[in-house]
Amino acid sequence: MFKVERISPNRLDIEFGGKLDSEAMAVALDSLVEKSVGISNGRMLFDVARYELPTLGAFKVELSQMPRMFRFIRQFRRAAVLADAGWLKTASEIEGLLIPGLEIKAFARSEREAAETWLDSPMS
Repeated sequence: MFKVERISPNRLDIEFGGKLDSEAMAVALDSLVEKSVGISNGRMLFDVARYELPTLGAFKVELSQMPRMFRFIRQFRRAAVLADAGWLKTASEIEGLLIPGLEIKAFARSEREAAETWLDSPMS
């Protein structure tokens, strides 16, 4: 499952869970790009209900779309990740350290309100 919703001029909410195959990954990436048209200094809220590694085919699709995904990610400055798995929260924050200009902070899924408050707070 992968759902993208644009909830304001500069924010996307993304829900996902389960395993993505190559077809689902292509649809997901298209949806991200489509819903982000015109966003600058954006914010994202990822709600990870149940994470499973994507299939090998999905990884291939993602790799083939890397230039487009780099353009997409440059539209955003902050991302909150809602996840219950500790390793996933840690991995998300490490990813934020590796992507220049994007601050990522992880929260437990029960902390949605805190995540939204952080997303809406002024950036330093």
